Amino acid sequence: MIIVAHVLLILLGATEILQADLLPDEKISLLPPVNFTIKVTGLAQVLLQWKPNPDQEQRNVNLEYQVKINAPKEDDYETRITESKCVTILHKGFSASVRTILQNDHSLLASSWASAELHAPPGSPGTSIVNLTCTTNTTEDNYSRLRSYQVSLHCTWLVGTDAPEDTQYFLYYRYGSWTEECQEYSKDTLGRNIACWFPRTFILSKGRDWLAVLVNGSSKHSAIRPFDQLFALHAIDQINPPLNVTAEIEGTRLSIQWEKPVSAFPIHCFDYEVKIHNTRNGYLQIEKLMTNAFISIIDDLSKYDVQVRAAVSSMCREAGLWSEWSQPIYVGNDEHKPLREWFVIVIMATICFILLILSLICKICHLWIKLFPPIPAPKSNIKDLFVTTNYEKAGI
Repeated sequence: MIIVAHVLLILLGATEILQADLLPDEKISLLPPVNFTIKVTGLAQVLLQWKPNPDQEQRNVNLEYQVKINAPKEDDYETRITESKCVTILHKGFSASVRTILQNDHSLLASSWASAELHAPPGSPGTSIVNLTCTTNTTEDNYSRLRSYQVSLHCTWLVGTDAPEDTQYFLYYRYGSWTEECQEYSKDTLGRNIACWFPRTFILSKGRDWLAVLVNGSSKHSAIRPFDQLFALHAIDQINPPLNVTAEIEGTRLSIQWEKPVSAFPIHCFDYEVKIHNTRNGYLQIEKLMTNAFISIIDDLSKYDVQVRAAVSSMCREAGLWSEWSQPIYVGNDEHKPLREWFVIVIMATICFILLILSLICKICHLWIKLFPPIPAPKSNIKDLFVTTNYEKAGI
């Protein structure tokens, strides 16, 4: 028991010594990092680097660093290493700060901030492009053994409101460590580039990295301000429509089947919407599914057009765009009316025909007069009285 008591006292003493090293502010002073720099390492990408302060008191503690992005968009995070990569737009400039911190469950000690800044690139106001939009699309790659699918990129933009007429724009994209300049442009009436097309890129179909796009320009009359933008692939990926859509009617059952779109994602990664339109009465039915088949109970005497579209499921990546609807498939027949309508029409026509025949027979055979003879009108005594009175007057 005495030995156990001594061990407990030693452990308690060690704990108190460790807490004394970590907690009291007067026993440790944190100094800010030194040589803090910001270096552009690619399109919309910077590397933040710093070194521990050489005058920092060394103790048996684990120092960390708090990084704060001030512009263009505020952010805050912590790290234990002395560098940090940041993906961000740079046409508005960039500034950040870093400080040394020491924290535990009870308190936080922090040094003052060390700051650095990148100024916005030069250029005249109103000369940079506006309304930059980009979309990607996946196709089968029959020319490469390394990848089964190839991603294309298409971007469009509008000319800056104050850009000179001789302005020419140039587009670049970066995905991961790959950077490419556009070679296929579309132009406006003044010959200025306003769209770009990459039939093949280094973008990965199922990738999760940011796509960085930069458009700069040149002019003899003004400095053109560059513009860069970040795109999340799931938000700009234009999914292909489903393949081989088929529809068959058996009695009142409409069976629809299809295959997954051309995509690097496997078959279980897709959601689908089926649209069934009754062309006779205009009724529209839309169903959301996770399988590639659907059966619906329908009116077998109507005509229908069927379409299907797809989207990558949130189980495989963040929700994105729906594909275009597949080409419509027409099934059924609306050239004849339902039997009930035909039955009513036939009955009414038969009744009218019978009435017409009876009317003609009655007219020809004078049966109408025989069946319904005219009622004789009553004699008028007033006329006789008038004649008698005049006769009597003449006799006088």
